[in-house]
Parts: sequence; structure tokens; C-alpha cells
Amino acid sequence: MIKIYAIFIERLVIMKIIKRENYLRQVKPHFGKNVIKVLTGQRRVGKSYLLKQIMEIFEASDQKINIIYIDKEKLEFDAIRDYRDLYAYIIEKTDKNCPNIVMIDEVQEIESFEKALRDLNENPAYDIFCTGSNANLLSGELSTFLAGRYVQIQVHSLSYGEFLVFHHLESAVDSLGKYIKYGGMPYLMHLNLEEDEIVFDYLKNIYNSIILKDVVARHNIRNVNFLDRLVLFLADNTGSVLSVKNISDFLKSQKVRISVNTVMNYLDFLIHAFFVHKVSRYDIAGKKIFEINEKYYFEDLGLRHTIIGFRQNDMGKILENLIYTQLKFKGYDVYVGKQRDMEINFVAKKQDKTIYIQAVYLLKDKKTIDREFGNLLKLKDNFRKIVVSTDEFAQGNVKGVEHLHIMTFLKEFGY
Repeated sequence: MIKIYAIFIERLVIMKIIKRENYLRQVKPHFGKNVIKVLTGQRRVGKSYLLKQIMEIFEASDQKINIIYIDKEKLEFDAIRDYRDLYAYIIEKTDKNCPNIVMIDEVQEIESFEKALRDLNENPAYDIFCTGSNANLLSGELSTFLAGRYVQIQVHSLSYGEFLVFHHLESAVDSLGKYIKYGGMPYLMHLNLEEDEIVFDYLKNIYNSIILKDVVARHNIRNVNFLDRLVLFLADNTGSVLSVKNISDFLKSQKVRISVNTVMNYLDFLIHAFFVHKVSRYDIAGKKIFEINEKYYFEDLGLRHTIIGFRQNDMGKILENLIYTQLKFKGYDVYVGKQRDMEINFVAKKQDKTIYIQAVYLLKDKKTIDREFGNLLKLKDNFRKIVVSTDEFAQGNVKGVEHLHIMTFLKEFGY
């Protein structure tokens, strides 16, 4: 028999849980191991549901298990404010006659939680799982404090393959259009994607929740107007090479006078909330990472479109963002490639594998074709090289450089 000392919020009980096997495969090998399992990611990407799926796996086992669940977004757990409260609550709910599975949702809301978890993790009676919506959750001193005692798994909004499963769709141009327009927030499966107003109202609420809870409130931001302008600027310049200084200079031209340090801090806050991702430039020849002039992509395209609208003439930017998120879903470290005066949109690395990718909406003329394939052909190594576009007859290769339609690419990297 399994004891559960806290009930999941109602939506977790009444809504069908669709397994996200990509993440379950990553976390299962750590079941029963002496490490804290930490699921991180933007709000509403499905971390709580993954905890539910993990719970179901334990429930399906024959052994007697005691599950202790804490949801810091529920009022009933408001009294758990610091590590002392957390430790006392878990000790109170512990069953000494069986393994105890500890699950804490939004653990960053508990002050100095790591002190309690480190102590509990030393006891083989506990198997600990947490979620968090802030990238600082396991950084700096905290990372040192828990060094060797945790494994981190980043959860993203739905990949294209997951989107098809959640919405009972087949891969087709229309399905891809829906994914590009509305993004991959899991709850969208309960909304009618033909009703733009309802969908974007929901997405706007998520956007406000992320900005207000994970940025404004967490970092005591007073200049919310500037934050909104910064987010708008990032949406309008998705995939452009940016520096903190040129962002500051642009905003000054719009009569918004903000210091470079403030711009840097606000960017960090957005990154820590997993709302946007900073992609560094990588010197292909020198194999080093540049410290300035990065690109920024959004965790979810639907949220980007709530800021700036869905614009057909942004398809080049949207395609880049889509490719970036699919590569991250598959666990690649992603960089912008730089070799002398030549740019490669993406250098994707995982273990000993490297892939070079050029993204172009349409190969509309010979000049574009020569540029996109030519840049890759100048790379004199044996790593895989791909041009991704939306051209109807995208296929084959040019001197070993593959040409893939975006749906073919997503089939490989989005499932």
C-alpha cells in the first residue's frame, strides 16, 4: 500500500496524463540512487505532471512505498517557508517501515531548502525529487553545497513530436503551422486551437505569471515598463546577434535611459526564469566561446507571439527559434558558429557528436543557395552538415551537405 500525505491539485487528478518518455528515460536510471533528482524549466511546461508520472511508476510497483508530496503553489503548504519547516514536515510524514519518496514542487520557494535536502539525502530511506522554475536553483554556492548529490534534468515545452501526440494530430503542414503559431505549452491540448482569442488569452496569462512571479517579484523589480520594453525588443530581434550595449543604445534612442548594468541584470533575470535562452558564439577554428555578442531565443514560440504577434514576415526568425528548441529538447549544447567573417546558425554538440546547421526560410535564388550551402562547404571536417528550409522539395544533398525540409528535421530531432 502507498500512503500519500498530500493530494495533487485538482487539475492533476482530473486531467489525463500523457507520458513524456524523453524525460522519464532520463530520470529512471536515478530511481533509488543517492542523488536528488531536480526537474528544472519554465513555469507551466509540465514539471508537475512529470512528478505525477514518476509517482505512477512507483504506484505500479509491488513494494510498499510512502510518498511525501509538497506543492509550494498550494496554500496548504504555505507554512513550509524555510529548511527547518521542510525538514520537520518530512520527518513527521516519514514511514520508518518502508522507502520514502519525497516530491517537492517549486522547491525554490523554500528558503535554504538545500540544507534539509542534503541532510535527508544522506539517509537511504529517502528518494528525493524536486522541481524548480529558476536556473539559479542549482548555481553558485548552492551547487557547491550539493556537489555530487544531485542530477538536473531540464524540461522544455512540447517538442513537435510531443505536440502531435498531445493534440492527436498527424505530421502535416497544417499541424506544423499550429505548432509554430501556438507553441508547445502542454495545457493547450484542452483548448480549441481554432479559437485564437482563447488560446492567446491563456498564453498571455502564462506570460504574466512568469514575468510577475519569476522576474518582477523574485528580483524586486520596480521598472516593469522597461522590462516589458526589453522583452518586446528581444521578441522583435529573435536570432539577431546582440550585445548588452547595443540593446542599451537602442532603448536610449527610444527615450528609455537605462544603464548597461541594468540591462545585463534584467536579461539574466529572464534567462534564469527559462523564458529566453542566451546562445553564445563559438569560434569553430579556435574551439573557444566568445564572451560577447550573443543571440536570444524563446523557450516557447507561442509566448513570443503573445508579445509581438504572429507575423508571417518573421518566419526566418521563427524557423531559427524552432530549430534551436528542438536541438535543446534532444539534449544538445547549442552555439552560434563563427569562422572568420562567416556565420553558421547553429553548432550543436553532444558528447563526441557535432552537427552544423544553417536555417533559411526559403532558398529563393542562387545567391541564397550559394551562401547557405557554401558556408557549410567551407568547413573542412567530417561532421554532419545540414541546411534546413521550408522549400517544398527540400531533399538530397550538395557535396555532402544535406538539405532537409523542416518537418523532416523535426521528425529526427523532435520525437
